Amino acid sequence: MHRGKVGVDLGLSAEEKQTLRQIAFQAIRSRCFGEPLPEPSPESPGLKERRGAFVCLHKGKELRGCIGMIEPIEPLYKTVRNMAVEAAFGDPRFCALESNELDRVDIEISVLTPLERISDTERIEIGKHGIYIRRNYQTGLLLPQVATDNHWDTREFLEWTCRKAGIPSDAWKDPDTEIYIFSADIF
Repeated sequence: MHRGKVGVDLGLSAEEKQTLRQIAFQAIRSRCFGEPLPEPSPESPGLKERRGAFVCLHKGKELRGCIGMIEPIEPLYKTVRNMAVEAAFGDPRFCALESNELDRVDIEISVLTPLERISDTERIEIGKHGIYIRRNYQTGLLLPQVATDNHWDTREFLEWTCRKAGIPSDAWKDPDTEIYIFSADIF
């Protein structure tokens, strides 16, 4: 995907980002060929931090799968490994990735900052923030790059996040709807 800088820099080095890409690719490849998932053990402290992350797969400009973990439950490298497999084989919007697609799929990783609940939607910055909306048990999340890629303004971004949650597009105006922002280091 070609766009201006979206998200934030979380201080990961080029080498750490490349390591995460390799971990994601190897996990997908292993699963494609019925092999056990690799058990990487990176030395970098940054890759061992507990962080949420999303892995999105694209074929050309088309989304091919995107799954993530919001909560920082596992070390980043494990989250990326597991979400890569889920994006390739567990996204209910797509058929499982096939081995003949491996060389045509681009991997995009979004390492998340913690969620921050907001009451003022004026705080949302297109190109910097993603949105997570929760109303009762329904939730929706859109990464920062989604608004940028679709040329949305803040209102459209909120409406589409509501739709993703399966709630009315104007539900973001309801005080019972919780709105959270976050950012991501996207590579």
